[in-house]
Amino acid sequence: MVAKRSIFEEVGTATPPAKPQGGLIDAGGKGARRGIRLWLALIFLLVAAMIVVGGLTRLTDSGLSITEWKPVTGALPPMSDADWATEFSKYQASPQYKLMNSQMTVEEFKSIFWWEWGHRQLGRVIGLVWAVGFAGFLIARQIPTGWTGRLLTLGALGGLQGAIGWWMVSSGLTGEMVSVASYRLATHLGIAFIILGLIAWYVFLLGRSETDLLVARRSGERKLVGLSTGLMHFAFLQVLLGALVAGIDAGRGFPTWPLMNGQFFPADAFYVPGRPAWAAFFENPGLVQFIHRMSGYLLFAFGVVVWLRGRKSAYQATQAAFNLVMLMLVAQMTLGIFTALTAASPHVAITHQIGAIFLWVLIIRARHLSAYPVAGSIRKGTA
Repeated sequence: MVAKRSIFEEVGTATPPAKPQGGLIDAGGKGARRGIRLWLALIFLLVAAMIVVGGLTRLTDSGLSITEWKPVTGALPPMSDADWATEFSKYQASPQYKLMNSQMTVEEFKSIFWWEWGHRQLGRVIGLVWAVGFAGFLIARQIPTGWTGRLLTLGALGGLQGAIGWWMVSSGLTGEMVSVASYRLATHLGIAFIILGLIAWYVFLLGRSETDLLVARRSGERKLVGLSTGLMHFAFLQVLLGALVAGIDAGRGFPTWPLMNGQFFPADAFYVPGRPAWAAFFENPGLVQFIHRMSGYLLFAFGVVVWLRGRKSAYQATQAAFNLVMLMLVAQMTLGIFTALTAASPHVAITHQIGAIFLWVLIIRARHLSAYPVAGSIRKGTA
């Protein structure tokens, strides 16, 4: 029962009303959302850097310079001339040295060694940053409700990625292989983009409260979510096809556009010496690059369709997100053409790979805003 107030009570002495309380969703288990978001953003930058360094390692033919997988002891590079001689002797036993680099000196070997060592070292740093951060948040009980499994999944994928990295490298250390198997390279790069995409999605989710997300989800644009999901999958497929191109240096054999050395469809597209016809889809440079080009055109066309639908969104932030996707799609296609025209010049090719990262994240961001739209201000005239 509410107590009666005296008619002589002064206004200033009244008990102030209680502040409104948050909903049950945010009442508990919020955890350190901002701290975890910053931690994940750091890991995102490290993974993106590793993708770039991995691309440069491939472009410089450095990936097979270290012929052993030592996750712990391999963190230390050769420290003396004797150590370098030992490491170089291991490389000299590899097919790449015997068939391609038989005139290489120790000093020349060092230049390719450092690329591969740096790539592996960056992987160790990522694992360490994840482990320390996860353990810290877990011990402090600052992980939001429902997020422990998600963060553990990132760590598991990181460990799997390390094993797949060695599986990829080992394919180039036997027989007459002078590079890694292209399909293993595609698997390795694909998992890297999956990890990158998951981190980006988690960062976007953690940037808003659970209450905000729940309310926004009710206003989600399902058709636009479906279209952006399709675009995301299509872009991922194009990344895999690009890895197949890089794996067999297919980008260097047809430095012309729009035709491929004067032809729409390359000659002998299904021919691989001593291999069945299906192997051409992975090992014939002409066919692999042709598929990558055609897929790129289709991706661009589908991207235009999604963009036109995104422009009709009821939310200004969502419209802007799809505008950025379209701009990046144009830039990425232009970079792809220049990569072909320059016969996969390292600078252009690595910029093209960086463009793929930007496009991937922008598509995921647009998808997030389609599923969880941000309401604008009526006063400012925004939806």
